[in-house]
Amino acid sequence: MSLDAAKEFFSCLALRHTPGLGPRSWKSVLSGYDSAYAAVSDARNWSGRKLLPKNRVEVFLAEPWRPGAEAEYRAARSFGARVITWFDPKYPKLLREIPDPPALLYIVGDVSLLRNPSVAVVGARECTLLGLQSVERISSELSRFGITVVSGLAAGIDRQAHLAGLSGIGGSIAVLGAGLDVHYPPDNEDVRQALEHHGLVVSEFGPGTRPEARNFPYRNRIISGLSLGVLVAEAAARSGSLITARLASEQGREVFALPGPLGQPTFAGCHRLIKQGAALVESAEDIVRSLRYQFSAELASVPKTLPVQAQAASAQPASTTAYPRPHVVPPPAPAQPKPLPANLTDEERNLLSSLTQEGKVHIDALIQSLGWESHVVSRRLLVLEMQGLVRQWPGMYYSLT
Repeated sequence: MSLDAAKEFFSCLALRHTPGLGPRSWKSVLSGYDSAYAAVSDARNWSGRKLLPKNRVEVFLAEPWRPGAEAEYRAARSFGARVITWFDPKYPKLLREIPDPPALLYIVGDVSLLRNPSVAVVGARECTLLGLQSVERISSELSRFGITVVSGLAAGIDRQAHLAGLSGIGGSIAVLGAGLDVHYPPDNEDVRQALEHHGLVVSEFGPGTRPEARNFPYRNRIISGLSLGVLVAEAAARSGSLITARLASEQGREVFALPGPLGQPTFAGCHRLIKQGAALVESAEDIVRSLRYQFSAELASVPKTLPVQAQAASAQPASTTAYPRPHVVPPPAPAQPKPLPANLTDEERNLLSSLTQEGKVHIDALIQSLGWESHVVSRRLLVLEMQGLVRQWPGMYYSLT
């Protein structure tokens, strides 16, 4: 960790360990400066700048935070934790926008997933086979679209959501209610290892923090905060998943619910959410279509460069071999297609040229013919579908609209 990164980390810890200051206060302070270190160094002026009330500023200046901040700093350095602080470019934009964001995140795994469009999938620990099968199908479809599945690494629905998310290119993110050095629950250690190597594990809690009940509402706000929408796949009338749904609604996120058999207690919470206005979903396509504008905006930021091999292929000169041209009567000119939008990239135009209105082409065939990475093709198709230019058919087949 560089000296500047260490200063940022310790400054965020100072804010977090100050009694009476919470995430809303941290956000107010940090939003007024260009760095956490600059914010903490200017604490005497917080009241004058109307960032915090005077009494809270006085508490911070008395430094009751120092013992706790120093202890967590040493523990994190000893553990070798990777840290993303508030001003780090890798800090998720969506998470920064919620009313009570964390000042920092500890991470293990593929940090690039924090830039991916995400959907949270949460539900009961004690769940039915129907719930597990539905979550597996929907989460794997989302991941196949290139959408990251976010959940809380609990038993039951969360576990199935992570495994299905890891099966596709979208991957999966687990948000913990404990420190990264605490492996909980023990029955999910296999999923935890898979996430650390092929997905991402995130926590705002320092090393050594135990999975106490009070931590999980804080964890839940991050699950929904990282996501464009939250699917409650199976939840009883009094379920922690309903807390995540409420937080999602307060954060301006879309809430989805999976219906179940009438009279099944573990779906009672889902049915209540649907009555309250949550969108009833049966497939990943329902979620993608509901979030199409948000996804389109997120995916528009994906780098629009061709893979090297595709660039090389497109740069090859056309053959100069001359062939005799037979004299034929030209057929009648076909009807001219509607012009494409002017803002399409060359890659999107190439992709559209591989599709027709009459025939359906499987995504694997597109990947092979274009020579692009699978996630590039999947994301481009999603963008084009959101623009109404491409239609997806069952089985991951595509055609022009």
